[in-house]
Amino acid sequence: MISRRAVYQISHIANPQVSFARDFTPLFRDVDISHITRHGIKLDDYTFMSDPDNADKVLGALLPHEGDPPSMPPGAPYWTADQLALFIQWQNDAYKP
Repeated sequence: MISRRAVYQISHIANPQVSFARDFTPLFRDVDISHITRHGIKLDDYTFMSDPDNADKVLGALLPHEGDPPSMPPGAPYWTADQLALFIQWQNDAYKP
C-alpha cells in the first residue's frame, strides 16, 4: 500500500503545474461520474472538487484501505501511484482549474 506522504513526495518531483481540467477531468470516466454522483460527489465540477473537504473525500475513495482495493473507480482500473501523486500535488498547489 502506498501512503499519502509517499505519493506527495513523488508528485513534487515529477509535475511542476497541475490543472483540474487538463489532468483530472479525462481520468474520470462517465461510469465513475455517474456512480459517485449518487453519493453527492460531483467529480466533473471544478467548484465542488476544489473544496478541500470534497477533494479529500475523493482522494480517500481513490486510495486503498488496509489491504482492500480503493472504492473508486468502481470495479477498477484503479489509479496508479503517479495519478494519485498528481491529485495530491493539485491539492497542495492550491487547486488550480
